[in-house]
Amino acid sequence: MTKKIAIMGSGNGSNFEAIVNYFKDKDVEITCISDVSSAYILERAKLLNIKSEIVPAEKNFEYFSNNKFDLIVLAGYMNILPPNVLHLGKFINIHPSLLPAFKGKDAIKRAFFAGIKVSGVTVHHVEERVDSGKIIAQYPVLIGNLTHFDEFEKEIHQIEHMLYPIVIEKILNDEVFDFSDLIGGCNKGGCSSGGCGGCGGCH
Repeated sequence: MTKKIAIMGSGNGSNFEAIVNYFKDKDVEITCISDVSSAYILERAKLLNIKSEIVPAEKNFEYFSNNKFDLIVLAGYMNILPPNVLHLGKFINIHPSLLPAFKGKDAIKRAFFAGIKVSGVTVHHVEERVDSGKIIAQYPVLIGNLTHFDEFEKEIHQIEHMLYPIVIEKILNDEVFDFSDLIGGCNKGGCSSGGCGGCGGCH
């Protein structure tokens, strides 16, 4: 049975593209939703032949009341979803830090310049409070003494592109994510972004 997912984004859409590439040979129907008519995620959807919709934030309740999805995936979506919208489906988000540390905007930059030695990526359920929902999966990224910011930022994005599609697939299949899934996931296209940034299953 075909699973239906919506991917919501307000900007570039690199995670969206990684997800689409991961599921291209699977029985999954993807819809791209953006609240910003000029967002590049919509151009990516067009290039990837994925259905897209422009849905202003104030229209989310109406849209999700009339369109049902097995999972709604936030990927760079910049609006806070109110409880009446969140009650209409299962929403998940990806955040570029090890929550609960560095919630909110500019998490990659704030983590790096805070001087910490380990940050990473978190996939979590969405609730009304920003970046506060139950954690589904996390993946660490080490920050060495000689690591440059652009190197760290690139590795964070590579991990996002690897981790998010695999977690989405586990949720769609009503399965629990486990780190061993990353090994199989890398062989199934989860590293299509060009690398796993340290995923042991890719070497």
